[in-house]
Amino acid sequence: METFWLSFANCFEPYMLLVTFLGVAGGIVIGAIPGLTPPMAIAIMTSFTFGMDSIAAISLMIGVYFGGVYGGGIGSILLNIPGTPGAIMSGLDGHPMAQRGEAGKAIGIATWSSFVGGLFGMIILIIMAPLLSSVAIRFSAPENFALAIFGLSIICTLCTDYSLAKGIVSVCLGLIVCTIGLDPVTGVDRYTFGVAELTSGVEFIPVMIGLFGLTEILSQVSLHNVKPISQNISQVLPSFSLMKRLLPTQLRASIIGTFVGALPGAGATIAAFLSYNYESRTNKRRSEFGQGVPEGLAAPQAADNSCCGGAFIPMMTLGIPGDAVTAILIGTFVLHNITPGPMLFTEHPEVVYSVYITGIIADIFLVVTGLLAARFFSRLLTIPYYLLFPIILLMCLMGPFAVSNTISGTYIVLVFGVMGFIMRKLSLPILPMVLGVVLGPIMEVNLRMAILMSAGQVSFWLERPIFLVIMLLSLILILWPIISKRFMKNRAEAVSE
Repeated sequence: METFWLSFANCFEPYMLLVTFLGVAGGIVIGAIPGLTPPMAIAIMTSFTFGMDSIAAISLMIGVYFGGVYGGGIGSILLNIPGTPGAIMSGLDGHPMAQRGEAGKAIGIATWSSFVGGLFGMIILIIMAPLLSSVAIRFSAPENFALAIFGLSIICTLCTDYSLAKGIVSVCLGLIVCTIGLDPVTGVDRYTFGVAELTSGVEFIPVMIGLFGLTEILSQVSLHNVKPISQNISQVLPSFSLMKRLLPTQLRASIIGTFVGALPGAGATIAAFLSYNYESRTNKRRSEFGQGVPEGLAAPQAADNSCCGGAFIPMMTLGIPGDAVTAILIGTFVLHNITPGPMLFTEHPEVVYSVYITGIIADIFLVVTGLLAARFFSRLLTIPYYLLFPIILLMCLMGPFAVSNTISGTYIVLVFGVMGFIMRKLSLPILPMVLGVVLGPIMEVNLRMAILMSAGQVSFWLERPIFLVIMLLSLILILWPIISKRFMKNRAEAVSE
């Protein structure tokens, strides 16, 4: 107990608070810029922690992590350009709110939901880390493959405004993109056509920026006479009644986010998709989803940030990264002579307590900073579009270049921006394609590994209950729209008779 109080006092020293705050503020800015993601920010900041105290270095990284995950939703809400992959779903209802002049309200909801989700994730990390890690360790290649299939089956609910066939075409386009590059098992070139830059595959970040950022610009310009939207920013902090109304949604999404975050390799993107899918099917306002309903924004934001606490569970208890950020964080720990894993709790209890306390402090800084900056962010949409669009276009084109230091990322943005614009004109949904690009590599790699593990034995698959349950749920999710439509048709015929 003495170690806990010493860690508590250390985390509340002015220097430690300043480091954590700077990490959160920097993370928000980085997350909001298209192409600059939390993993890249963590990787860059690691080099600056050489001379820092180990606890201060970890506090800085946690601040950047929390701030970056939240910041990705800002661009998604304001401009429909997700700053991070997990923020894609936040734009489905957040951007329509901004287009109605409710950008301040939308950012307030996103900030509060991120706070609730982040706090929930840290509480679960503190209380249930050993239990959740025992579940996470049972997930290997077959279960991760099934989880990716379950994610892809969400296209059945993402295409309510389109036909299921168009959704399948879109997701197949995403899966095709994933086949470009070196085979993950054999190392054979696939569809590179002799272009050296394609041997490493098509990176997701430029694809996302092209499909959302450049497509949005082209679509808006094609409408002509686009005028700035007058924003109502008188009340950023959600009212108590709205907080109470959103709390069940936030808690459900936080449960999903924490659990998915605890699964090695799953990440915030899958959590955001699953939480939005669940709410869009079960919420009493589900008919309003996609039109700017607060629940549709609160769910993915809460799930996104609760993943942060969940991702720490396998990292701290098993030494296995929960996502890309915690994979880099393991390097930061090792850099400071701290080895994550089962012995961390006995050899470095002060580090464990500091992660708990700093995570909660970072979450508090996040909600304060987010609410104070919401008015500034909201005013971005009042800038004339002839000034705003060139700035956004420059950010879209320069973001991938800054990440890879090559022009190939910029070309990818241009190609997929035009492709997304054509898809909109043909009434093909873009979101399923993005889902295919995100989950395609996870599905392929884990399927190949599972086949090697099975050695051709069918019993290998039948003896894995978690795999079978997830695949059954995926089948139900795929067939449910067809079954429900048939049921409603039979019911209507019975009533007419």
